[in-house]
Amino acid sequence: MLLRSPAGPGSGNGPALPELRRRLKWVALVGVAALVLLVGRLWQLQVMGGEGYYERTVSQVVKERYLPSVRGKILDRKGVALADNRPAFNIYATPKQWKAETRGEISRLLGLSDDELVKIDERITLGKKRDPKRPILVLEDQGRDRAALVSQALTRLPGVEVQHEPYRYYPQGDLAAHLIGYMTQMTSAEADRLANQGYDTSELVGRYGLESAWENYLRGKKGIERFAVDARGQRLDEKTAAALIDGERVMGAVPGANLILTVDAELQRIAEKAVAHVPAAAVVIVEPKTGKIRALVSKPSFDPNVMTGHLTRAEETLLLSDPRKPFIDKALRASYPPGSVFKFVTALAALEDGQGAEDESIFCTGVYELSGTNFRCNASHGKLDLLGAIKKSCNVYFWTLATQRLGLDRIAEMARLFGFGTPTNLGLNGDAGGRIPTKAWYEERSRYKIGYATNAATGQGDVEVTVLQTAMAYAALANGGTLFVPQVVERVDASNGRTIVTYEPKIAREIKVQTEALDVWRRGMWKVTNEVGGSAYDHGHVSIVPVSGKTGTAEIRTRARKKEEIERDIDNWNPARSHAWFAGWAPADDPEIVITVFVEHGGSGGKVAWPIAKRILEAYYTKIDPRPGATDDAGGKSVPKLKAKPAPRPPAPKPETP
Repeated sequence: MLLRSPAGPGSGNGPALPELRRRLKWVALVGVAALVLLVGRLWQLQVMGGEGYYERTVSQVVKERYLPSVRGKILDRKGVALADNRPAFNIYATPKQWKAETRGEISRLLGLSDDELVKIDERITLGKKRDPKRPILVLEDQGRDRAALVSQALTRLPGVEVQHEPYRYYPQGDLAAHLIGYMTQMTSAEADRLANQGYDTSELVGRYGLESAWENYLRGKKGIERFAVDARGQRLDEKTAAALIDGERVMGAVPGANLILTVDAELQRIAEKAVAHVPAAAVVIVEPKTGKIRALVSKPSFDPNVMTGHLTRAEETLLLSDPRKPFIDKALRASYPPGSVFKFVTALAALEDGQGAEDESIFCTGVYELSGTNFRCNASHGKLDLLGAIKKSCNVYFWTLATQRLGLDRIAEMARLFGFGTPTNLGLNGDAGGRIPTKAWYEERSRYKIGYATNAATGQGDVEVTVLQTAMAYAALANGGTLFVPQVVERVDASNGRTIVTYEPKIAREIKVQTEALDVWRRGMWKVTNEVGGSAYDHGHVSIVPVSGKTGTAEIRTRARKKEEIERDIDNWNPARSHAWFAGWAPADDPEIVITVFVEHGGSGGKVAWPIAKRILEAYYTKIDPRPGATDDAGGKSVPKLKAKPAPRPPAPKPETP
């Protein structure tokens, strides 16, 4: 029998039920409040801030990298590639993910040299400064074996990737290296300066020559690739990436434009071979009727393939310590005393002013005495007229014209008409202006002396010119007085072959010199190379085609040389020896090419520079522009002469006084 407790006020459970209900009510309220807070937070996260959080999440897994454009080619006038591109493996690293362990692992894996580790450290530092999340090039142009080793170890190398990309190379090796130039990665300062022009920190930029001067045409426009990575930095598959990336995943790069040069690679090779036996030299070959450069040589040189990303510190130290200065363009940037190739300036000034004449004779004893100083000629020539003085390169004749009749300022005025003293405006490698001193120039520095005019008359003293200036001046002599701006780029073509721009010859000035005066100088030049006793003829004669030219031996200011300097002489390169020059053209009566040869500290122009020019001209007229039926008597043609009416001779001024 079941007994029940009586319910009522006296029962033990009576008061507990309301309390339980009250507590349950509070629990329910707390639960509802928590649910409301949770729903509100979810609303905030998913609705109010969902897009921002999604973008932040995507930004952690979606990366961008530049796609390098294919750099434009540099081609010679016949289409021979002087600068091109080839496939290469490049190794990139993301600076933010780069750790000491990664550095150690990749060094062990590839057996990196100290130079390579220093290069990586410098580039990682630069990348951290610019954009630590963007991959940066740390090792360029790696071999297939190295690329495979890195690819197989990517799981142990967070943030490291291998890319198969076009890489700059120079198929002709060091041919025309100073003209073409090379490429290197940007410095930190350059990266800051060029960032707003679309350059990436990893890019190589033109560092010298045409690669630098024509960078904007050659570089093209980079593309962009967007891709997704996992937490370890490894790429996700395309399907997953497509779900995370909005818009285009790849924006293709635009190739750079091609430069077609006026230079002939075959002639360039001939010229470089002709100076292979001398330690330091420069050669310029130009068309006198257009100002187009056909060859441009500077020696010693460098290999642009080594300079573009493969130069070791030991190699750099060796190049920089070479006293011949291989990084200085000896055709464009360096300036030198021209010696006797400058005598045309004095001769034309005298003929123009009526202070000299073709048939006027002056007696050369071998010494010219002035104010107690003896200026010594290269020989005692005896009685010579102007043509004989040009032929034998008699200094006394020109010293007499300068000191007793012309004066320094008149020589300087004529020199500037022919482009000396100012840059040629080629716009490459410094393109120096040289120096043409005047009385005022000396007065600003000390005191003018009449002997300065004596020196200037024969291209000595403080007169300095570049090899390119000399070639352009002789081109003006050859064509009758038109001074051209030198031209090295014929046109610019797009990658599809469409011509973007063609460059026409540009005239710097028409030189107002009497044709009769030019004719006298030209006939004197013909004697130099075609008559017995000529300063060039006595060291060889070109029988294939008639040549006109002028030799020059430019003495330098000597000083006592230290023992270490003497020991540093290279291949008979002696800083105390004179410079050797030759400037001329062929054919003599209808010039097609002008050639200037300069051998630094080479000695005699007739013995050293002229034989080099002779070899080049003979090769040109047998291999490039053959001349069948040439005879040994300069083609059977007479001494070249320009048709002109004789000009009246003005009265002679008083001699210049000290």
